[in-house]
Amino acid sequence: MSQKQIIQVFEDYQKSRMHFVQTVADLAARPQNIDILQHAGVMSMLRPLMLDVVPSIQQTAALAVGRLADHSDDLAKVVVKEDILPQLVHSLTLQNRFYKKAAAFVLRAVAKHSPELAQAVVACGGVDALVFCLEEFDPGVKEAAAWALGCIARHSASLSQSVVDAGAVPLLVLCLLEPEMALKRIAASTLSDISKHTPELAQTVVDNGAIAHLAQMILSPDAKLKRQVFSALSQISKHSESLAEMVIEAEIFPAAVACLKDPDEYVKKNVVTLMREVVKHTPELSQMIVSCGGIGVVINYLGNCRGSLRLPGIMMLGYVAAHSENLAMAVILSKGLSQLALCLSEEHEPHIRAATAWSIGQIGHHTPEHAKAVATCDLLSKLLELYMNASSSEDLQAKSKKALKSILQKCTYLPGLEPLLHDVPSNILKHVVGQFSKVLPHDSKARRLFVTSGGLKKLQEIEAEPGSALREHINAINNCYPEDIVRYYSPNYSEVLLAQLEHYQPA
Repeated sequence: MSQKQIIQVFEDYQKSRMHFVQTVADLAARPQNIDILQHAGVMSMLRPLMLDVVPSIQQTAALAVGRLADHSDDLAKVVVKEDILPQLVHSLTLQNRFYKKAAAFVLRAVAKHSPELAQAVVACGGVDALVFCLEEFDPGVKEAAAWALGCIARHSASLSQSVVDAGAVPLLVLCLLEPEMALKRIAASTLSDISKHTPELAQTVVDNGAIAHLAQMILSPDAKLKRQVFSALSQISKHSESLAEMVIEAEIFPAAVACLKDPDEYVKKNVVTLMREVVKHTPELSQMIVSCGGIGVVINYLGNCRGSLRLPGIMMLGYVAAHSENLAMAVILSKGLSQLALCLSEEHEPHIRAATAWSIGQIGHHTPEHAKAVATCDLLSKLLELYMNASSSEDLQAKSKKALKSILQKCTYLPGLEPLLHDVPSNILKHVVGQFSKVLPHDSKARRLFVTSGGLKKLQEIEAEPGSALREHINAINNCYPEDIVRYYSPNYSEVLLAQLEHYQPA
């Protein structure tokens, strides 16, 4: 056999290896092929090819492994079991930029599925290797590494801490300054994932100057970047008043409020989420958002979206209203209750309805004027309906009940209370009747209306235990009327009159 023929054998072998990994990588891109590849034992075949002497074969083998691991946690576990991660991590610091991107993709594909798999990446030195890649010149390598670090950090505070301890944060902040838009997005997203767990982790991000750089990007024309920027600012703001104030001091408002006109619905959602995280801390921070026109634009936002997109806006109104009578009245005057009533009728997810009930309670519990505003929107009946509905979730029932009771204890608007005298459980009814017992003794016009509307008649039909709070309230109301009128509206009064007639002897 000639030298040329011998060399041809090796070239054919190389072509076959290349053809194999390329075909597997292409097949792995289609979900319907994954099970067949897995059952054929593809992972153990790819493992040695990731150490191939030909760089292009290495890279394509890593790409194939990444696509397989990305598909399911079962395949990601196979990557760990086959001991592929250590060789990947070792190669990350030695190979070219194409391999580094492919290797970082594998680490990301494994880490994204669960804290346990992310921990496996950490345990084999993956975080340090990825942070090393953040110092690469090539923006594609930095992007792949930042994305993988985000997938590790998002699972838990301890995993996020491992990313911080490896020195990732200052390098991620530097990535925000890079010209490549994709790199900016991923860096902002990863900083968001790091910040979300604890005040200490968020403080680390702040201490590295992230807020100033994020603030400069809120008017970027790139919607995907703005989504991540507002997400990161929200995750920082949520932990404490001091962190929220640092975000405010970056002068992102009122520019952030203006972003609620953005055509991208997730930009708007993340802006409203940021507002929610800021206002929840103090009345002063709430007032600052209100002064920027925040309430009006959020109410308008609620009218133009549906489903989970509404949730941060619903809660934002509740947090603002919870702080003080004046802030709650600002929500009412901006037609906030009407919009929340629409949310209750249009949304069917229990957690959205529960948040809406909670917010209504925060608005209505301050004074009789606030409670009247809730009652005139017919929200007391809606809250009662949600509380009594057997199909309502436990949380929805609890929040509806709490909101209803807190509003009822302030409500002196009797026309709004009267519908609640009918078919109401006794634990709610005692609060309704209690409010009548406070108002009627001092208001003759209300006493007359209570009779003509049928309220007094209904009151006599209520069965209350002697000595109970409900019975005491009923007695207090009855004492406001002449005894003959109370008897006249009592059940079976006609039978009593007929009985008297039987014993009546005409003169």
